[in-house]
Amino acid sequence: MIARKKKVQISVYLEAPIMTMLADYAARRDQSQSMIAEAAIASFLSPDADERREAAIARRLDQIDRRLARQERDVGIAVETLAVFVRFWLATTPALPEPAAQAARAKAAERYEAFVTALGRRLAKGPKLRQEISEDVDPKEAGGI
Repeated sequence: MIARKKKVQISVYLEAPIMTMLADYAARRDQSQSMIAEAAIASFLSPDADERREAAIARRLDQIDRRLARQERDVGIAVETLAVFVRFWLATTPALPEPAAQAARAKAAERYEAFVTALGRRLAKGPKLRQEISEDVDPKEAGGI
């Protein structure tokens, strides 16, 4: 027969939201709240708790680093796309005489509204340009415009 050690009872005061989280967690795991609280306290007081926290922080920092790298890549794509478009537009669009320029400005406002509407639709549902561009493209192989 295995001898069970007698446990010591303590009283702990918890904020209502923490008590709700404890009760929900214990119910999901089909365990007693006392066992969950004991395990949490043991984990908090264990000698390797600092190492585990440090490892968790390192994992979180790695995730943040990867997200920042993706954002940097996405911003780079956006800047290069804009630069290529502006260069192409400036090279191919002749200046208009003044009477035609006024009509062109009016038409440009209408076309801009259509562009903004189409952009909104694409951002809301369509695949993003960054998803269509391979991350494996070698800049030397891509060439230039």
